[in-house]
Amino acid sequence: MEDYHKPDQQTVQALRNIANRLRINSIKATTAAGSGYPTSCCSVAEIMSVLFFHTMKYRYDDPRNFNNDRIILSKGHAAPALYSMWVEAGFLKESELLSLCLTDSTLEGHPTPRQQFVDLATGSLGQGLGVACGMAYTGKYFDKSSYRVFCVMGDGEMSEGSVWEAMSFASYYQLDNLVVIMDINRLGQTDPAPLQHHVEKYQKRCEAFGWHAIIVDGHSVEELCKALNHARHQPTAIIAKTIKGKGIPAAEDKLGWHAKPLPKDMAEMVIKDLQSRIMNSSKHLYPPAPVEDSPPVSLRNIRMPSAPSYKAGDKIATRKAYGMALAKLGRYNERVVALDGDTNNLTYSEVFKNEHPNRYVECYIAQQNMVSVAMGCAARERNVVFASTLASFFTRAYDQLRMAAISDSNINLCGSHCGLSTGEEGPSLMGLEDMAMFRALPTATIFYPSDGVSTEKAVELAATTKGVCYIRTSRQDSAIIYNSNEDFHVGQAKVVYQSKDDQVTVVAAGVTLHEALAAAEHLKKERIYVRVIDPFTIKPLDVKTIIDHTRATRGRIITVEDHYCEGGLGEAVSSGLVNESGFNLHRLAVSHIPRSGKPHELLKIYGIDRDAIAQVVRKMLSSSTNAK
Repeated sequence: MEDYHKPDQQTVQALRNIANRLRINSIKATTAAGSGYPTSCCSVAEIMSVLFFHTMKYRYDDPRNFNNDRIILSKGHAAPALYSMWVEAGFLKESELLSLCLTDSTLEGHPTPRQQFVDLATGSLGQGLGVACGMAYTGKYFDKSSYRVFCVMGDGEMSEGSVWEAMSFASYYQLDNLVVIMDINRLGQTDPAPLQHHVEKYQKRCEAFGWHAIIVDGHSVEELCKALNHARHQPTAIIAKTIKGKGIPAAEDKLGWHAKPLPKDMAEMVIKDLQSRIMNSSKHLYPPAPVEDSPPVSLRNIRMPSAPSYKAGDKIATRKAYGMALAKLGRYNERVVALDGDTNNLTYSEVFKNEHPNRYVECYIAQQNMVSVAMGCAARERNVVFASTLASFFTRAYDQLRMAAISDSNINLCGSHCGLSTGEEGPSLMGLEDMAMFRALPTATIFYPSDGVSTEKAVELAATTKGVCYIRTSRQDSAIIYNSNEDFHVGQAKVVYQSKDDQVTVVAAGVTLHEALAAAEHLKKERIYVRVIDPFTIKPLDVKTIIDHTRATRGRIITVEDHYCEGGLGEAVSSGLVNESGFNLHRLAVSHIPRSGKPHELLKIYGIDRDAIAQVVRKMLSSSTNAK
């Protein structure tokens, strides 16, 4: 560990000057925008100054260089403070700050990856530390590199449970390359933060979670320099006692100023006063260059080495096929990593864990943090990341998923035990709203494989598909439908059962696809012919194939899904058909909160089994006959 060298007085003054220029620029930017959080920027000024110009090692002209130290501004509302540092570093022009929040500006109200120096979006509080954990885990265990990860947090977000999930994760995995700096400025949006300025209580909490915790005066560059250079054998928390609105006399340590830019006349007075505090200094500070010891990584050509090995007559649960496919993909691609939330024997990510233990990350029962860690591991294209748990458990991480979409994050998620397949476990473990969740994310792709072959293809395609990918898997064994050489593409449906005499088109996926095939076979004995389509991806949906084949069955179409009525397959098909005329759509879905029972019994009770499908087909044809 480097020995600490106290900064000379010229360096100290230069850092103070940078902090005050940050205040000036933050006030100018927010006043010009008529929006923003200048008081939150002012409390963090010295922290940012010391981080950027005394502690962090990075190439200021190449913000995403993979050797650079990383910084996550978890308190994203202090974005102008971050932008001001990149002005100071020379990456941005000072004039660009005045475009803050304008529609043609890359400088948004909260950080987003539209700027090269932002890895992942922040602003929804309590998530930055989990992302930083993923970056730090990658640095220590996958890259085995020197770069460090810094996370700047506010005291308000310390009330979020996801913060403490991340604190626990960091200490468990001994992420000694991770430093969190807590800006304890006492005041929140409408009230003081719960612990106010009781910094010793923050220290005890951090220590209880296995962190090395140091209390500093957050406006003393000397104390910050020393703390940030402290020897570390565990994650470090620097608890910086600060004053909200520091440098704005009328707003210092006062409620009522959060999210309020200064009026123009007041801003001019404050800026004049801050400028008078900037002392002449001949010393110009530059960030030290990083150690170039991160391995080059290419995530191109991530693909399976061979076709699936399943044969006709085989049966396998898609959840098991997922685990086997992931292990196979990892066998030939060393940057494929897997995360799970203490469900690896249910999701079958245990197959990957057993084969590639050094690339498996156990996140325990902390699904919010698991998604954030996945985002951090995937940042800067260092890894292809898959994270799995029960489909129902992703609901609690929806804000993290939303932020992953805003961040343009490339993460792959697998939700096991979807729909009614948990059976006897009851509705609390049934994932019946997951497709609706993911369909609402603009960057999401939803794979819903129905057998072992399509599951393996889904895993392979997800690895190279940009954005948030979700793979929906089921608990029960199901028969192999596809030939191992079948070609699959995102947004391309498969017609799995058809004849020239088909009268109704049925669109189904997962367990209901097998029910639809059974219904079609049964109806065939009655000389009723049904065409069955497997959409493969629910988003994007192959609307053209569905429309073309529905026209061939005189506009009659049924959707069947192991999901609630709202937001799933039926509504996706409805959206695709909204501008079409002459179509008669009937949707079968789980319409009520279900109860415990055997899965096949529940399919019948909630009207999505083969008998229900056959009944609706007969009714639809009967109605057509009567209409004639």
